[in-house]
Amino acid sequence: MPAVDVSRLRTTLLDLLFPPRCVGCKKRGVWFCADCLVAVSRIVPPLCRRCGEPLKRPGDLCYNCRREPLQIDGIRSVALFAGPLRQAVHHLKYTGQRDLASALGSLLAEYWRENRLPADVLVPVPLHARRQRERGYNQASLLTQELAAVAGLPVIEGCLVRARQTASQMTLKRVERKTNVRDAFACVDDRLAGRQVLLLDDVCTTGATLEACAVACRQAGARSVWALTLAREK
Repeated sequence: MPAVDVSRLRTTLLDLLFPPRCVGCKKRGVWFCADCLVAVSRIVPPLCRRCGEPLKRPGDLCYNCRREPLQIDGIRSVALFAGPLRQAVHHLKYTGQRDLASALGSLLAEYWRENRLPADVLVPVPLHARRQRERGYNQASLLTQELAAVAGLPVIEGCLVRARQTASQMTLKRVERKTNVRDAFACVDDRLAGRQVLLLDDVCTTGATLEACAVACRQAGARSVWALTLAREK
């Protein structure tokens, strides 16, 4: 007899008793409605070719990337971390609404169809083991699985790990964020050697976490490392 996913069963029962409401506008029946999906502020060019930061005028690199080049090949994000998308990500991460991963994953899939990135494997940015036990899941992993179903690329988990627990990046300044995640990630096997890695995460703020992951992937022999996030801080 197959194992019963108690958490999923509990969610289904709660949905029957308390029908979903859109986290953006409170419309009944779905966790994130079509109107709120349309209202998401997509990021459009011009962008810094390395970190993906929106530029005011066409150019090559933003100020920060000219001053201190990154090891990651490039970072791209679907939309600005604002409005209904901010609310949806918050609910996905902090209130246990894992069903939101499907709707939010559709945004990643939409981006992928129009903007293919160099990749032959997908790697979600890992949580520290303690943080994942507390939350019960890794939101980046859920989003990665949604994209994998569309992109047809394998997902590699358990190779890139968060070697030490770090303070939340949200409350730190740019320089502090880099220090906070320096050497926080490591690859524990050689599954990324020679591969074109696409890192997946929910939000990019300064890119410090993605850069630290890229350093670990490079040390493990990755041929290239790009990153795609659902959202980006303004």
